[in-house]
Order: sequence, then structure tokens, then C-alpha cells
Amino acid sequence: MTAIRRLAAILAADVAGYSRLMEADEEGTLERLKALRRELLDPKIAEHRGPSPGLTRRPSPPATA
Repeated sequence: MTAIRRLAAILAADVAGYSRLMEADEEGTLERLKALRRELLDPKIAEHRGPSPGLTRRPSPPATA
């Protein structure tokens, strides 16, 4: 049996002015980021037959009791 090896990559993106944009229009900012992902990233991911990663929001600090 032949083993199939696959490479994995992690993409982290920083958005200039993210906090300001989210404060001004949270829903609009998220929709624009999702649209940019669909237009720019998803086609390249599909071209290389990779799985589509999830879109996460800015990490928040852990809740404390």
C-alpha cells in the first residue's frame, strides 16, 4: 500500500485598522473580510486541492471566574 503525504500550512493575516473598522461597522467589516477571502484565498486553496479553513474572529482572553 502506498502512503499519501500532504503538506499543511497555517495562514495568519493581520488587518490594518481592524479594531477601528470593527468599532465603526462590525457586520460590514466581517462581510468585507469574508468577501475578500472568497475572492482571493478560496480560489487558491481550491487550486491546490486543500481544505477550506474556518474564519475566526480576533481571539479573546479566556474567561475567569
